[in-house]
Amino acid sequence: MADRQQTEPAPQWWSRPEGTADSRHDGVPAPRPETADAEVDGDGDGKDEGGRNGAAEQAAAPAQETLAQETPAQETLAQEAPAHEVRYDPWGEQPLQVVDRGRDRRGFRLWQVAALAAGTALLAGGIGGYVGVLAERQSSTRLELPQAAVADKGRAPDSVAGIAATALPGVVTLHVRGAKSSGTGTGFVLDPQGHILTNNHVVADAKEIAVTFSTGESVTAELVGRDSGYDLAVVKVSGVRGLRPLSLGNSENVKVGDPVVAIGAPFDLSNTVTAGIISATGRPVTAGGDKGDGSDISYVDALQTDAPINPGNSGGPLLDARAHVVGINSAIRGADKDDPDRQGGSIGLGFAIPINQGKRVAEELIATGHATHPVIGVTLDMDYTGDGARVGDKGEDGKPSVTAGGPGARAGIKPGDVITKVDGQRVRGGDELIIKIRAHRPGDPLTLTVLRDGRERTLGVVLGSANGS
Repeated sequence: MADRQQTEPAPQWWSRPEGTADSRHDGVPAPRPETADAEVDGDGDGKDEGGRNGAAEQAAAPAQETLAQETPAQETLAQEAPAHEVRYDPWGEQPLQVVDRGRDRRGFRLWQVAALAAGTALLAGGIGGYVGVLAERQSSTRLELPQAAVADKGRAPDSVAGIAATALPGVVTLHVRGAKSSGTGTGFVLDPQGHILTNNHVVADAKEIAVTFSTGESVTAELVGRDSGYDLAVVKVSGVRGLRPLSLGNSENVKVGDPVVAIGAPFDLSNTVTAGIISATGRPVTAGGDKGDGSDISYVDALQTDAPINPGNSGGPLLDARAHVVGINSAIRGADKDDPDRQGGSIGLGFAIPINQGKRVAEELIATGHATHPVIGVTLDMDYTGDGARVGDKGEDGKPSVTAGGPGARAGIKPGDVITKVDGQRVRGGDELIIKIRAHRPGDPLTLTVLRDGRERTLGVVLGSANGS
């Protein structure tokens, strides 16, 4: 009803006949003449049985006609009334009227308005909820921890990350299957032809060799050559494009304290990068000897590092700050066997074959499948416990301990001599003498300090050559 009152004049529930006076006050209907049970006199004298004057009836007639004329307005009001709305018309013939809404077009429009209002309310509620969520997110009560913005991902070439990025594409993981066992090792690409350098003990008993690159690509490899004395081996892959050979450095330039990075697959965790420093150089290390006859013992004048190296790192590169290979990771020192706290992994004592030695051996293995060993042509007494390396009284199978016509014989070495220094560097035992000699090439000249009959002698020797195994 409120909507109709704003757009149309309010309906006149009653009207005053023009020129007719009554006693009604504005807005209050006057009492209606009681004519409901009156009867017209049949003789036409103008009086009813109650004695009322017919003139009064005639006076009321115009008012009734006026009311009759207002009947269409009542019908209009009935059409505009809402459904089942009860209206009271004090002057109508039927004081109580019930309007049928099904015939009211305006009522139908009101239903549309109501539906539109409900939809608008739902939409407004949804918008209000969304705005509320945004307000809550942007309010001061929202918890937001400080975080650094995305920065340049580039790294300095001499940083650990920069070295790793340069070298990783050239490092491979080797999965080796033997007759009785299998294992994991590491290697690195030497040239575009697919030659890969690794440790001998990684592939010594291999029947199948699979090489996996840092990209995840895996191919089979074949053994080119190996040498147990240097603990080095070369395998080759074929049909691989985009090989990234690593740059070889010079182990003579390495100094104690230099930063280094090791890359490998410890416990089969490929592409693992660790960092440390060179903690010592020229460290005599022997490894192997599992066969018991000494044929598998390796002698290394090693670079010592505290970069973590674990099983699976064997054969991987040790890199300097320029991402150049300066060593081949080969061995680790664990705690003593009798130590209850002995660890199975790295304790910060790792050893790498110097790349100068590795380069020479790799070249020979690629060229001939074998490597040569520098020798002085003497048999050492490995049971000697004194300081230095003692030349034995007899050789193997009763042969002379100093090979006739060999490098040692030509230098003047005799059975029983004790060699205490090589090029001025102290030698503490037979293993160390072998290591110092194998750190050189066949044909290299050396100066030996020899103790004979309590007197030191200095002898010059040119290293000979023997085929390795």
